[in-house]
Amino acid sequence: MKLISVVSSCYNEEENVEPLYEAVRAIFAGLPQYRYEHILIDNASKDRTAERLRALAARDANVKVILNTRNFGHIRSPYHGILQARGDAVIGMASDFQEPPELIPEFIKKWEEGYKLVLAVKESSAESGLFYAIRDRYYRTLGRIAEIEIVRQATGFGLYDRLVVEALRRMNDPYPFFRGLLAEVGYEVAKVPFKQAPRRRGV
Repeated sequence: MKLISVVSSCYNEEENVEPLYEAVRAIFAGLPQYRYEHILIDNASKDRTAERLRALAARDANVKVILNTRNFGHIRSPYHGILQARGDAVIGMASDFQEPPELIPEFIKKWEEGYKLVLAVKESSAESGLFYAIRDRYYRTLGRIAEIEIVRQATGFGLYDRLVVEALRRMNDPYPFFRGLLAEVGYEVAKVPFKQAPRRRGV
């Protein structure tokens, strides 16, 4: 059976981690042809996130927990988590439900069709229209000056084949521009549109 790794980064997510765990567990209950592990990497939260993660890992062997000694930032921490994953495919996903776990089966379907890289692309967002427009303009500008094509409105939420993860490992970038590295790897991207929800709980 193929192993799917789900990697979720956490920072002050005490109200989100258990519902997220339950959502991911329910999804894989409907995908019995796969094994899975859920890696939750905590970026030195100030609340009870680490305590709740330990409790989840104690009761479910599918849950793996990484507790950072300090806050390494919202890019380096999940990137490190992805490099620790053992799966034939790795799914990167935030813990606040802005990136819907319900897309996991669609990611896996695209992967089984042969895509090595599947990225969710925001069609719309609960953030203000101004922020969305500024971000879109940023990607347009970056696309004009970069030598590689970076997928606009992709946050990194998606699936990476083991070949992609190992290519990232060989790049050995201590301060990664993650979306740029994904483009640098060079695989054709399957794009899955989604509407970004507001953060479900917490600040």
